[in-house]
Amino acid sequence: MRHSSRHLATERPLTIHDSLIIATVPESNNQKTFIGRYLESGKDVMAYIRVKRGKFKVEINKKGYPRVFKSFHTIKDAKKFAKEVESQMERQVFEDYSGARGITLKEILIKYRDKKTVNKKGVREETSTINFLIKHKISLNSLMRLKSHHIHKLMNELGSTRKPSTVKKYVVIISHAWRVARKEWGINLPAENPCDMVTLPKVNDARDRILSKSEYVLLLESCKNSHLNILEDIVVFAYSTGARQGEILRLTQNNIDYEKKLITFLDTKNGQDRTIPAPNNVLNILKKYRFGKKVFNIVARRLRKHFKIACIKAEIADFRFHDLRACFCTNALLNGWSIAEVSTVSGHKDWSQLKRYTRIKPADLLDKINNINVIKLSG
Repeated sequence: MRHSSRHLATERPLTIHDSLIIATVPESNNQKTFIGRYLESGKDVMAYIRVKRGKFKVEINKKGYPRVFKSFHTIKDAKKFAKEVESQMERQVFEDYSGARGITLKEILIKYRDKKTVNKKGVREETSTINFLIKHKISLNSLMRLKSHHIHKLMNELGSTRKPSTVKKYVVIISHAWRVARKEWGINLPAENPCDMVTLPKVNDARDRILSKSEYVLLLESCKNSHLNILEDIVVFAYSTGARQGEILRLTQNNIDYEKKLITFLDTKNGQDRTIPAPNNVLNILKKYRFGKKVFNIVARRLRKHFKIACIKAEIADFRFHDLRACFCTNALLNGWSIAEVSTVSGHKDWSQLKRYTRIKPADLLDKINNINVIKLSG
């Protein structure tokens, strides 16, 4: 087919302002129909639509932009898409998301797990969370098809069996993986993260559980009878120093200065080393284990198992190993320690963090408030 000006459709297109030219071009004995849109004189062809196998395939080519391809079932949709993209390119606001359309959330999560999570302290827990998401149907969505309603549906599903704090962790991981993909891995994504469009569940993880003096005695008695013969010493160590479980289990003899009575925990949760004074009862415990590299040679899972058994036998309910840290913080404040002194030993950077572990009850302050009243009366 030739145009009236005898211009071949296979040659450089005619520059006809805002018109459509349909041409049939022979190619390997097959005929393909082209519908080309041409712009003002002097400008290059931006878009053309090819009809192939019953679909209208749009190709847009403009200097300074990547080629854009997309297929449609109707010529109306194809023309609409071409016009919108051309307009965006002319206004220099076009963003090419074609790469993101071919990448699924699953691929991003796997890369995030293998590149980012492995370098974190909580690698085991976060890997487990990511593996769950990878197996979940939400991960089958491409990054461009992932919307806020997918995240909301996931939250509702998880919320039926998990605590709000756990649900929040799943959403935060997806959100952070999205941001890393966009900012560090060069995947062109919309600025609007779908996770930012949902309201995260309110988390109230504050606990009001410390051991009374009688409960502490019962717990130690139960630990003495444990099949884990070092359990009592570990519990006393945690109760007396406020150290985290991981810090205790990673402690080596090289980190103990017996002359100065100091203990140093390396690479703690906040990324810094921390040195604390060692009370006499703790020093006596440490001297019992001077002949191994690690002070307490036990894995966390086994410790938690035997600690739970000891609590059950002592009839102490709703108490976790980490609550021993709160016991230390509360006891220290009740004994007149300042916030600065407690945080130096516990490793908390400010009061907002420390107060989660400080479980002072009104009944604990009766003697002090009475002393204030006595002073006022005597004055």
